[in-house]
Amino acid sequence: MNFLAHIYLSGEDQELKIGNFIADSVKGKKFSQFPERIQQGITLHRKIDTYTDSHPTVRESVLRLFPKYGHYSTVIVDILYDHFLAAYWNEYSTIPLEKYVSDFYELLQEYYEVLPKRVQDFLPYMLRDNWLLSYATIPGIGRILYQMNHRTKNRSKMNFAIMELEQYYDEFEREFRSFFEELELFTKNEMRKL
Repeated sequence: MNFLAHIYLSGEDQELKIGNFIADSVKGKKFSQFPERIQQGITLHRKIDTYTDSHPTVRESVLRLFPKYGHYSTVIVDILYDHFLAAYWNEYSTIPLEKYVSDFYELLQEYYEVLPKRVQDFLPYMLRDNWLLSYATIPGIGRILYQMNHRTKNRSKMNFAIMELEQYYDEFEREFRSFFEELELFTKNEMRKL
């Protein structure tokens, strides 16, 4: 799952959200330098990723893209799934997406000093281009995939994955919905163990 899903799955716990959001920028055991609840958010993120990567429904989505995008297919599916969460946000939250995203950006500013340098470096771009809100539209996802392709020095060709999203929209949506319901249950169970 990508940023929006990880944030959403953290519930209302602010430090858990921060940890879940920054986890990809915290390698190995370096998470021990963070406050305990942020550490738990990092751990939760890793469990969500492990569950997601091994889930048969997610693998269906990945296999659809694999012949063209290889190992980048998993990253693309994470982004596409965030699109469906954003596009159908009102089915998952009573807080409008615009407000939810705005509140999270404020939270990031409050915790700025705690954020890893990599996150601090991309944060201005995230805020300027409003990444999380842009997930809700196909053109917005297209921009995200274009940026990701640029970050891979054009090796991934992710910018073209918008074509597969449009071509197989119904299939990806069905897979997302089926998987995300299970992921929410998994995450709630894992949060009880924290």
